[in-house]
Amino acid sequence: MARTFLPGQRAELFVVDVETGDRRLVQSSSSLLFEAPNWTADGRWLVVNGDGNLFRIPAQGRNDFERIGLGHVPPINNDHVLAPDGNTVYVSADDGHLYAAALDGSHQRKVTNDRGSHFHHYLHGISPDGRMLSYIGLVAHENGTATTNIFLIPAAGGADIQITDDEFADDGAELSPDGEWIYFNSERGSTLPGHAQLFRTSLDGATVEQLTSDERVNWFPHPSPVGDNLAYVSFPSGTLGHPADVDVIIRILNEPGQPRDLASVFGGQGTMNVPSWSPDGTQLAYVAYPGQ
Repeated sequence: MARTFLPGQRAELFVVDVETGDRRLVQSSSSLLFEAPNWTADGRWLVVNGDGNLFRIPAQGRNDFERIGLGHVPPINNDHVLAPDGNTVYVSADDGHLYAAALDGSHQRKVTNDRGSHFHHYLHGISPDGRMLSYIGLVAHENGTATTNIFLIPAAGGADIQITDDEFADDGAELSPDGEWIYFNSERGSTLPGHAQLFRTSLDGATVEQLTSDERVNWFPHPSPVGDNLAYVSFPSGTLGHPADVDVIIRILNEPGQPRDLASVFGGQGTMNVPSWSPDGTQLAYVAYPGQ
């Protein structure tokens, strides 16, 4: 079921300069609840999802949405990434699978393997050469609980590669621009339920490094295209999961344990779930959901 607005609410797409904090409004809508902006490789367009579909918006702003044809792909959620070739988008669909689609709408294909109805794929990253996708594999158990782990899969299709195999709550698995690390948020190392912090793991899972350790709940780490900064969404202390319609902070980390606040946003879910850096690494795109 598609997410809906609160009474009087709207979605606002912003682009913010990472150094100065200056921001500009690109798009606003009170009819389409859109989420999770990506940039195209040429920097001309921002891609968002809304109502199970995918749209693009000129990065310089224009008051319309251009729908990207997804053909036979089932309705999608807010997990989508763009390929480095500038021609392909990968999406997570409500049937639990990942799909590849041409941005011109000419063709689509399923990427993932059938692991049973209890297994769901949530896409978060792509390797710099476009050959591998990183995703969270969620296993739903009969008792109502779920287990999440980090996986890789060839973008062309093929065998899954499991990176983690444990009971920790993990999410947001995104590959670094050098392809050597997977950044993610996790509750590992915490004794408080829901208290996610940021980590990174080597591709073989042998080395795991913790990047943040503070009182807030930190989600969705996005390494910049040149690898010098890490952007993420910081929720208030005590938050469970990554809910919508809360006050969050977009933060930048360029040294472990030394974050700086970039923007305060009423949002959360949908604000910056996916890689949201401009191709040159100087700007971020995000969505806010203010009321009247």
